[in-house]
Amino acid sequence: MPPWNGPRAKVQIRLSIQRLRTLQEKKLALAKAARRDIADLVTKGRVETARLRVEGLIQDDIYVELLELLELYAEKLQARFNLLDASAGTEPEPSISDAVCAIVYAAPRTELKELQQLREILMHKYGRNFSLALLTTDPPPESVPPRIVSKLSLYTPTKDLVDAYLGEIARGYGVKWSPEPTTSADEGKEDEGELEPLKKDDDVDGSGGEDGGNKEAAGKKDADEGKAKKELPVKAATAPAPPPAEEKKLTAEEELAQRFERLKNLR
Repeated sequence: MPPWNGPRAKVQIRLSIQRLRTLQEKKLALAKAARRDIADLVTKGRVETARLRVEGLIQDDIYVELLELLELYAEKLQARFNLLDASAGTEPEPSISDAVCAIVYAAPRTELKELQQLREILMHKYGRNFSLALLTTDPPPESVPPRIVSKLSLYTPTKDLVDAYLGEIARGYGVKWSPEPTTSADEGKEDEGELEPLKKDDDVDGSGGEDGGNKEAAGKKDADEGKAKKELPVKAATAPAPPPAEEKKLTAEEELAQRFERLKNLR
């Protein structure tokens, strides 16, 4: 390997940034065409095929995010190139360490020759031990930024995420589609949960033990109330009416006066 060449490294960083941007634009254009094809599949009723296409589209989106991160780290090296050029040890400066480690670790997983050449230059600058420490291992090296590790990890999209993507694509192209409803098994569980209180009521109405005693006491109470209701009108009917005012006890003189009045009426 040739010795460190600052101007050549600077040019390689600039070329890597340009190629990263170009590749992102290409991937975004392909993703737009893929969404249109997925919408056509949904229109034709080929939903399962559309879901498989959506899974590939999600993986492409993650790859584009990886390219964006690598572009960011390459721009950091370009902005702080003086630190990169001046460092002479076997470890990069702390302010650029994450950028150097990210490019060395992730460049082989991309399709950019310019970025891979930049990786070779950085590995040659910091030596063999530094390069071996950044090989792909499980778990990954701690010096690699977690965001880079997450974008490179194997990932299978969940059904909910696929349906969310598919719903947005269908809505964007005016296709009527909605995710499948919940399974019947889940609905059965919900129904059982609703019927459980009724089952408890049936047990309370059963005979035996304290429940039987409660039922008998309730029946006796109802019978007493019915009897009281029946007796209430009888008592009201047999109750003596208040004596009229004229039936009060009269004196002898008043009785004699009434007799004279009756005799007058007989004439």
